[in-house]
Amino acid sequence: MTEAAAPEATQPAQASGPPLIRVLAQFVKDLSFENPGLFTSQPGAAAPEIELGIDVKVEPGPPQENIFSVELRLSARAKRQESVVFICELVYAGVVQLQDARREDVEPMLLIECPRLLFPFARRIIADVTREGGHPPLMIDPIDFVGLYRQQRQRAEAQQQQAAAT
Repeated sequence: MTEAAAPEATQPAQASGPPLIRVLAQFVKDLSFENPGLFTSQPGAAAPEIELGIDVKVEPGPPQENIFSVELRLSARAKRQESVVFICELVYAGVVQLQDARREDVEPMLLIECPRLLFPFARRIIADVTREGGHPPLMIDPIDFVGLYRQQRQRAEAQQQQAAAT
């Protein structure tokens, strides 16, 4: 699980009010569902093992308008022993505008709060697609985006320390 670092924005150092996130649009950017194991699935068989992947990608828009594209990338691979039952990959995107955000708030807003807003919609799409594929709906547990952000920051700091040491 990785998260892309948020780009620097050109917000003023002092904000006039509490920071706000305006969701201007949200949509399915890419969706793939492969169902190679449908006929090998048997009623009463053990539940498949699910491997989940999570990634967040941020791309800046017009800096003077503080608009960003935030992509929540979810992938799920279901396996039973060595057989792949299904593979589902979704890129769910949101176009957001940050208002009254201080420079130090931009990255957490983009990598924690925006994915948190997009997640319920992406979760439902994956549940619907797996159900329509002939499987029980895959209900992904809530994701700790704060924890993922902290892990990403720790990895980045460790890499900076290693680079400084060499």
